[in-house]
Amino acid sequence: MGSPRILLDELHTEWQLPEGPAYRREQLCQWIFAKRAGSFDEMLNLPKNWRDLLQESYVLRPLESVTIQGSKDSTQKFLWKLRQGDYIESVLIPASPALYGEKSDRRTLCLSTQVGCAYGCKFCASGLEGFKRNLSPGEIVSQIIEVERMAGAKVHNLVFMGMGEPLANFSHLMKSLEIINADWGLGIGARHITISTSGLAPQILELARQPRQLQLAISLHGASNEVRNKIMPVNKKYPVEKLIEACEAYVRKKQRLITLEYILIKDVNDGMDQAALLAGHAKRIGAKVNLIPYNKVDGLTWSRPEERVVDAFAEEVQHRGASATVRREKGHDIDAACGQLRLKKLHES
Repeated sequence: MGSPRILLDELHTEWQLPEGPAYRREQLCQWIFAKRAGSFDEMLNLPKNWRDLLQESYVLRPLESVTIQGSKDSTQKFLWKLRQGDYIESVLIPASPALYGEKSDRRTLCLSTQVGCAYGCKFCASGLEGFKRNLSPGEIVSQIIEVERMAGAKVHNLVFMGMGEPLANFSHLMKSLEIINADWGLGIGARHITISTSGLAPQILELARQPRQLQLAISLHGASNEVRNKIMPVNKKYPVEKLIEACEAYVRKKQRLITLEYILIKDVNDGMDQAALLAGHAKRIGAKVNLIPYNKVDGLTWSRPEERVVDAFAEEVQHRGASATVRREKGHDIDAACGQLRLKKLHES
């Protein structure tokens, strides 16, 4: 018969129910998404023959928790083992008091979409061991379910900004979003979901044609082709001007504010010339700029600029008429950079 399939890979609107009345699907979804059943045996209002068939054919929980770093009142990083022995990460970030107030319980989850990454950004830990495979829709959605179960708290916002390039796993991303967004699924609204891309221009245009009002973030990290080519190989295929044109098209179609993510790396992209160009790009597409001082990655020589350089860069962007904020990253003590915890685990094996 072969190995069991992941139920959440197939549980979307086209899923063919086993023989029985249509309301069984609603019952099954309630067990998975509302009651967070850990096994098919818990689904007592389903007929035993249904449960036996599901148990024989499907896997309900495709992720195994390996490590959790951090505490419940701070950033938490989750390392998961997949059925094939691969490892991925998710990061749960508490609300910023500046945005939501000191007592807010809102949380944002950063999700992985691939095992490793093929795009080889020079400053990033995710691609240091290369690309292995795309995550399935079920492996993507299960990160949310398992984090909520283990953290004992609801996730309010999602950011596809963990390991991997989300738009390079486009079809599985769309299927996972169907489950995440649906009333019968996790019920997280599209406006609370951000897709981050390193700059795949054709896929940005395809995303603009999708019906959901998703948030889009661009991992820019270099305002000129000269600088971006040094640290982001994807720029050689989709240079800055082509990327900005795709962003303009997205804004025209969706009427949504784009975020330009910009990791500041000492003596690489932190010059005032880059700040001026970055402000120009942001004004052209009506984007806001998110400046992020670099998180050190073991084995890489890059470092973060001094605070005064970060502040001067932000001031220059703002002076030139663009909206810019500095994100003082949480989680420095828990291998904060994407893919770093997985990398340590692989080197231990």
